Amino acid sequence: MNWSKKGLIFCTDGKMDWSKTHAQAPVAEYNPANNTIRIYYATRDAEGRSLPGCIVVDADDPCRIQDVSLKPLLDLGERGAFDDCGVMPSCLINHGDKKYLYYTGWNVRNTITYHLSIGVAVSEDEGKTFRKLFSGPVLERNRLEPHLVGAPFILVEYGIWKIWYLSGTEWKMVKGKPEPRYHIKYAESADGINWKREGLVAVDYKDENEAGIARVSVLKHQEKYLMWYSFRNFTDYRTDPANSYSMGFAESADGKHWVRKDELNGLTKSADGWDSVMVCYPYVISVKNKIFMFYNGNGFGQSGIGYAEWK
Repeated sequence: MNWSKKGLIFCTDGKMDWSKTHAQAPVAEYNPANNTIRIYYATRDAEGRSLPGCIVVDADDPCRIQDVSLKPLLDLGERGAFDDCGVMPSCLINHGDKKYLYYTGWNVRNTITYHLSIGVAVSEDEGKTFRKLFSGPVLERNRLEPHLVGAPFILVEYGIWKIWYLSGTEWKMVKGKPEPRYHIKYAESADGINWKREGLVAVDYKDENEAGIARVSVLKHQEKYLMWYSFRNFTDYRTDPANSYSMGFAESADGKHWVRKDELNGLTKSADGWDSVMVCYPYVISVKNKIFMFYNGNGFGQSGIGYAEWK
């Protein structure tokens, strides 16, 4: 597998109050009607709270930006709600005449750094505006998953909604700071709202040092499921390229049971520049006869959004 890096597309200029830093966790959708790609992302205000914005780019040259949102697509949740500190886009689903934007909602905690849950919003105007379907999450921690859930990716096949999502397994004290550990689980639904969760692990840790497997993107290709994700270690993963997020890859025949083939992912860190410390949070889509990956680099999206083409 060979990804050809095409460069940095977008990073925030810090001029808007709601968008001071980061263009994190891109969610991309191709629109053949006008040959554009709409890219949703999470940005942060001066207090570090995440809000969703979007850009529109030329599908033939995604580095050519046509539009940038001037206000957030969704507001923070009310005080005490699961998303009162952050709303981070994670996956977009077209179903009927609506678009469903699944997102990670988060808030700060006392004994740990943050808590994550999964919410959903809907658009009835082709993704220009969204409204939250519920004040609460559609996926939350439960008796089988007591720590956190987030960063979902969803496919709808033959009436079955299939979800792969980040699932926390512990918080571990590392150099005096609580750090989360999470891998990828799988669940199904008949309506995209009520999920049957059986604790099925889709992608598990490869060793005791691995601490995070996050933000999967799944593509059905030639009767096989292909998955890209980012993975990291426990220590120094914010600044050390040897421990920070790298890109991973897995294959599956049924979407439930996966074989990790990280060595085949084909997209590595650059020697210098915006994605030299980490590469993370992939989102893979088909655009005409091409396959693009939109992803983040250094600082978990602080350096912006770039893309690569599958050769």
